[in-house]
Amino acid sequence: MKKKIVILPGDGIGKEVTTEGKRVLETIASLFGHQFEYDEATIGHDAIEATGNPLPDETLAKLKNCDAILFGAVGHPKYDNDPSLKVRPEQGLLKMRKELGLYANLRPIKLFDELLQASAIKPEILKGSDILFFRELTGDVYFGEKGRKDDGNTAYDVMIYQRYEVERIAHKAFQAARTRKNKVTSVDKANVLESSRLWRAVVQEIGKLYPDVELEHQFIDSAAMKLIQNPRSFDVVLTGNLFGDILTDEASQIAGSMGMLASASVGDSVGLYEPIHGSAHDITGKGIANPLASILSAALLLDISFGLKEEAETIIKAVEKALALGFRTADIADAETDRAKILNTQAMGSLIVDQLMVSVKENQ
Repeated sequence: MKKKIVILPGDGIGKEVTTEGKRVLETIASLFGHQFEYDEATIGHDAIEATGNPLPDETLAKLKNCDAILFGAVGHPKYDNDPSLKVRPEQGLLKMRKELGLYANLRPIKLFDELLQASAIKPEILKGSDILFFRELTGDVYFGEKGRKDDGNTAYDVMIYQRYEVERIAHKAFQAARTRKNKVTSVDKANVLESSRLWRAVVQEIGKLYPDVELEHQFIDSAAMKLIQNPRSFDVVLTGNLFGDILTDEASQIAGSMGMLASASVGDSVGLYEPIHGSAHDITGKGIANPLASILSAALLLDISFGLKEEAETIIKAVEKALALGFRTADIADAETDRAKILNTQAMGSLIVDQLMVSVKENQ
């Protein structure tokens, strides 16, 4: 198979973790006889510094002319500390999603048994959790009208959804549920918000087209509580942009660390794959960032965009084997971890590459 992949490192630790994700893709291509061509582009703070634009036209052109994108993260403390700045790294991310039609964010919350102790949640509550989030990505308050009134003391962000936006992601969620446990939990705030009432009505209509799939509705506050109280009760979770952003970060506690969670942003053409963590400038350059989320994002890329399920599963098994052998990065280590087995970013990437090679040789 011959495919073109754009590497979009972005800011902070995005550069460090995508380096390891790319190494894994290169290894898979070599082991399975594929040809992956790579290009690289800028986005976020780095792009602003270089061009004044968080998503340069040159970057967007490359993204529209590839088969898949491996992305790092955007963000910088400069903007967190000065909310008055008009041009911001996150604007590049939002524009990219809109321009590429990436309306569905898939976040699998997969718990590796070896990391049961890494979470603050009791192992007996966590064990067996397997959730797939479908977060709508191009509507809601992030894209609604926003501003401040003349006196500057009143701000507003409009939460807005159109029927077609709910329909298209609902179909994807129900279709995915058919490959899992045939259950969709739709999360909204329909007791208060008019946009949520539309959301619920449309999801109910779409649900009737999938009579074999159980549909339940939960309010966002109840779902947030239940996610920690009984995560095994969820299968596919369908929700809007804002609620999905919050819930999936909360769900990182199920996996033990944000450094373990991959995601895919897809539409009807190119797909974008990224860890759910941010740019983490507090650890940038220290070599301690966990690359496993980026590596697992590479596995999602192979599976969803290229249909290479065996190759994707080989990566997941390599990660499982590394964890089973006791190796950790600092964010997922605990008091029982052998200090000699706490690896830096590059060493963990190298370990996964080694496990890939061993795995393929064993299966030949």
